[in-house]
Amino acid sequence: MADSAETVKKTVETAANTVKASAEKAQATFQANAEQAQAVGAKAFREAADKSAAGLAELNAQGKQNLEAVVASAAAAQKGVEALSAQTVAFTKKSWEDGVAAAQSMSQARSIQELLELQTTWAKSATEAYLVEVTKATDVLTASVKNSFKPINERVTASVEKFQAAR
Repeated sequence: MADSAETVKKTVETAANTVKASAEKAQATFQANAEQAQAVGAKAFREAADKSAAGLAELNAQGKQNLEAVVASAAAAQKGVEALSAQTVAFTKKSWEDGVAAAQSMSQARSIQELLELQTTWAKSATEAYLVEVTKATDVLTASVKNSFKPINERVTASVEKFQAAR
């Protein structure tokens, strides 16, 4: 019986040692897996943070370029307005001077027939000058609008290309 008790005791000790070794091995494996999971999680977080920072930097750069395009557009529009204004002032001055000269000429007419001829000649030349001026103003305005929208169109095109490339 003493041998049986000794055998049972050894069996229990062996089983306890086996369970203890298995538990220690499971704990070590769990700890290694937890550390590996933590490292993978930290790496994924770092990568996501880096991508977010890069995205914010890109967004900031896009915003800056958009603002520069708006400023360039406004500058082009201002130049167009200045050119159109200068052209209008010059035409108004010339038209006024031509009108005064025509009035002086008409005031010296010796007959109604001569007055009508002078008035008709002046009206025809004034109308032709006006039509030429309207054509010039239309050209200046068209060029101004085109130049004003050019920087914005370029930004829109660049943004669309960037979005399409990202898909």
